Amino acid sequence: MTEQPRIILDPAVLAGKPVVRGTRLSVEFIIGLLAERWTEADILDSYPGLESADIQACLAYARDVLSSERVYPTAA
Repeated sequence: MTEQPRIILDPAVLAGKPVVRGTRLSVEFIIGLLAERWTEADILDSYPGLESADIQACLAYARDVLSSERVYPTAA
């Protein structure tokens, strides 16, 4: 997995979910906004503490987590 210095996992913050450093905004939340068709500009306007690089780090973190996922097909 590629290191994402903008993403932290701290058991004291949101029960250890990955969050954007310096915020309580989880990667899951940011990805969810994008999935709901929010634009990067919408997110940055609504959360002025975020930077474009934070959103890109969330996407990269999600990519890395999914790339390490193992799928075991079952006989149909």
